Amino acid sequence: MQNQNEPPVEANPDQDDQTVEIDLSSITILDLTSCQLPDLDLVELPPNLIDLDLTTNRLSNLDSRIANLINLRKLSFRQNLFNDAAIEPISSWESLTGLEELILRDNKLTKIPDVGIFKKLLVFDVSFNEITSLQGLSKASSTIKELYVSKNEVTKMEEIDHLHELQILELGSNRLRVMENLQNFTKLQELWLGRNRIKVINLCGLSCIKKISLQSNRLTSMIGLEECNALEEIYLSHNGIAKMEGLSKLVNLRVLDVSSNKLTSVDDIQNLTRLEDLWLNDNRIESLEDIAEGVSGSREKLTTIYLENNPCVRFATCRI
Repeated sequence: MQNQNEPPVEANPDQDDQTVEIDLSSITILDLTSCQLPDLDLVELPPNLIDLDLTTNRLSNLDSRIANLINLRKLSFRQNLFNDAAIEPISSWESLTGLEELILRDNKLTKIPDVGIFKKLLVFDVSFNEITSLQGLSKASSTIKELYVSKNEVTKMEEIDHLHELQILELGSNRLRVMENLQNFTKLQELWLGRNRIKVINLCGLSCIKKISLQSNRLTSMIGLEECNALEEIYLSHNGIAKMEGLSKLVNLRVLDVSSNKLTSVDDIQNLTRLEDLWLNDNRIESLEDIAEGVSGSREKLTTIYLENNPCVRFATCRI
């Protein structure tokens, strides 16, 4: 109870009506993932943004204010509703010449958009669209290090030979029949071409390639890998390969997946002393002794061998 001799406490008229002001100029990252936004009309875009992530919304038109974010380095429109016409204005966004990462994955594009204005682009992702051709990539900056065009309808590897800095190329789940135009990729480390229609391996002597995936193609031979001795991981499952060959010089190999093929024996891997994972399941291998001999050189490193669904393991246990 208040002391009657004390004066009454006067209310501060400003005390209950205080407003906290946020300095938008200090915000450099804005993540609006999964906000289901149909547009950005009610969103204030801080002027000094470096990273703007608009993944998983319902955007179908570009907000012109983004073109004025001169410090922007990363921009993601992943999983929205952009079609070719809607994304076209991006080609004139001259203030964003410092952009390094552009993600247009999982939209409704049918062609490669013109991104030639982005002279410092390092990562470009147009996977999970409806793109039928790589035409238009010739305009893209030669600075690109990572290019992702998986899960489209591309039939030919073209207009990419100027991308001398490329380190990762992802063209899986398309309609490619031939491996071509790779000879200039002297810095390429990862090549992902799974789920295509490729019949012959042609890596054009890529000396730096470390990971190659050709799963679920139409290969009947492993020939074509033998000169790429920097390889560390090879994925060749779900093909029609009948013989293990061209592997003896790949002394840096750690992972070899040749599951779901037509192999009847284990060959050409005795020299692979760094091998850690070996996938042989779903083949036609009949002899356990043959497997033990094949991995004799990699016993110190080898931690996993998959042998399920081979004749040799139906009534026996393999101890290596």
